[in-house]
Amino acid sequence: MRFPRRTTALAAAAALAVALAGCSSPPWETPTASPTPTPTSTEVPQPVPNDLSSGSTERGLTAGPLTITIDYWSTLTMDKWTADALKPVSLSMITQITPNDGQKVYLQRATMIATPMAATETFDPLSAQVDSATTNPGYLVLDPYSYSQTFTVGPTPADATYVSLEFTYEYLVQSTPTSSDYAKQTATDTITVAIAQK
Repeated sequence: MRFPRRTTALAAAAALAVALAGCSSPPWETPTASPTPTPTSTEVPQPVPNDLSSGSTERGLTAGPLTITIDYWSTLTMDKWTADALKPVSLSMITQITPNDGQKVYLQRATMIATPMAATETFDPLSAQVDSATTNPGYLVLDPYSYSQTFTVGPTPADATYVSLEFTYEYLVQSTPTSSDYAKQTATDTITVAIAQK
């Protein structure tokens, strides 16, 4: 008569074990933590280049025996260098020659080409501005004589953030102090000026 009771007890224990086993999940079903999203980085805008940010800039160039010093500035403040404004750029130039045997140096032609630009785009250049000497063989630019001129950057595209100004200077250098023969020398320079955003 005790056997049925033992069988009943074993059956109850087995049922309890099955019930307890059903309360836990297998290791492969254990929920995993959701990955923490990585914050996206915000792009820092690149500063706009501006060689006239302090009001003026000085450049030193060389062309053959010539040492050239040029000052650039604008009479229009940088906050008014907007896309639709007429933007003046002034320059003053003087040269020295090595060795200096008494020969003279003349500027035959000065040219400025303005190209509007943005961080990822280059626009069509504006029309070239040229100052050709009205005297022969040119403007005397040997120290202490200097050359000054003002060019104007016209309206630029609204999307342009700065303008690249390429200058070309063409010189005639006297071969000897008394000679009517000249050697030609050319120097180029580029400055960038920011376009003020409205």
